[in-house]
Amino acid sequence: MLPVNPNAPVDARIRAVPETKYLNADNVARYRLIMRFFYDNYRKLKYWLKPEEVFEAVSATGRVSEYTLELCRQDLEVLTEWKNLAKRHDGGRAATIEEYLRKRFRYQMTRYAVEIERMLEALENLQGYGGSLEPTLLERLAGYLRTVVERDTAFTPDEAGRLWRDIQEAFRNLQENASDYLASLHSGRAEELMVTEQFLPFKDRLTHYLQNFMVGLQKYAPQIEGILRRTDPDRWEQFLHAVVQADLLMPSLEESFTEEEQLCRRREEWAVFVQWFTGTDREESDVADLERETKNAIARVVRMAVAIQERRRVGLSRRQELDDLGQWFFRIDSRAEADKLAAYAFGLFRAHHFQGEPQRISDAGDLSMWDQPPQVRALGSRSRARRRAGSAEPVRDTRREQAETRALVLARKAAESEVVARFLELGEFDLSELDRLTPFHRQVLLQWLSRCLSNVSRTAHTPEGLEVHISDPPDRRRTVLQFEDGEMSLPDFHVRVREVTAR
Repeated sequence: MLPVNPNAPVDARIRAVPETKYLNADNVARYRLIMRFFYDNYRKLKYWLKPEEVFEAVSATGRVSEYTLELCRQDLEVLTEWKNLAKRHDGGRAATIEEYLRKRFRYQMTRYAVEIERMLEALENLQGYGGSLEPTLLERLAGYLRTVVERDTAFTPDEAGRLWRDIQEAFRNLQENASDYLASLHSGRAEELMVTEQFLPFKDRLTHYLQNFMVGLQKYAPQIEGILRRTDPDRWEQFLHAVVQADLLMPSLEESFTEEEQLCRRREEWAVFVQWFTGTDREESDVADLERETKNAIARVVRMAVAIQERRRVGLSRRQELDDLGQWFFRIDSRAEADKLAAYAFGLFRAHHFQGEPQRISDAGDLSMWDQPPQVRALGSRSRARRRAGSAEPVRDTRREQAETRALVLARKAAESEVVARFLELGEFDLSELDRLTPFHRQVLLQWLSRCLSNVSRTAHTPEGLEVHISDPPDRRRTVLQFEDGEMSLPDFHVRVREVTAR
């Protein structure tokens, strides 16, 4: 167990709150009526009340039976014991002997009690989450920060205090309103509305509202982050010192803080503000979370609207529509017009990707896919029905495919041998001396040039037992080679090809 220091000050965040006892006490009805009467007079700037005034007000409501002045005094003492009320001696002139003998008191609400009643009043009028998405708050924050950065002279305490209150108020409203509004889109009532037909007329206004906030968020949030990151920290420190001076000049009869304590509080509040827009090394900023949640809300609204529209279409017969479309296709003579109509009617079909390298008949870049031969791919069955265990499968005869493959390989080798024999017959030649060539000549020639250029000696050896050497053309001369499917411009290399004998 951790040791407890009895002399240590009690942290307000973890201490017991006796001021809320009257909300769940046995006589809660009487206590609530008394505290609400005090709160109504507090807003009328009438702070100290007599027991007789409280008794008359509670009795006038008619909600408490057999209520006496003595019971009212007891209730006031209980509320004083729970620190909801503070009392002081009433030194007025006594009208009767009983009043002279009895101590007379007046009662006033404590600060805690005022905030509790204010919270209860807000809860009584609460309907849903409320909130709003206001991009003007971001614009205002960016303007306030520019005022601090662009100020040439030092802030006076009054100016710094007003600007600090404006920054904190706009920041608090942005946080609370945005959180409440986005939470309302996930409430049970919103879920019920989004699945009904009544949501469709509301969808456009809601989407426009969210998109308008998203535009403001994407416009001003980076500006605020940039200002916070680029500005010298000393400038913000000077501003906080001026804010603290404004706090010290404000007279307060309650608990006061030293200058160092007040400066520490303002630094903590400023650190929260900076982290909300810039984040940390380990976590992204809260404004990024807000942007992501807003995008998700827009996508969710659109999905719900599409789902409602899809449900509308269920059960509608499209037989006549499809019949008219089929007749339209039947009357078209050209394939190009049919392709256009299919694009308008069905849009783009889902693409299917097959692994493998296609067989191109030419290297021309302007060759259309319609001019190439079809690529045959065997697709496996997607049926979930399993083959019965132990059933026999026929043995496929692949001798025909093997013979066709063998013939293609031999033909390719023969063509390659013919090309190599032609270059070997030439021995030495310039590229400009070559006549019209085939695409296969180009493939072999470019392979040789690539191997030679990658070697410092400009020499390469081929698997056929040839030694190929190239020399750079004089004066960087270039030439254009003619092929059956086009032209190619490249340096006019001098090529020497000879056959070498293996040792």
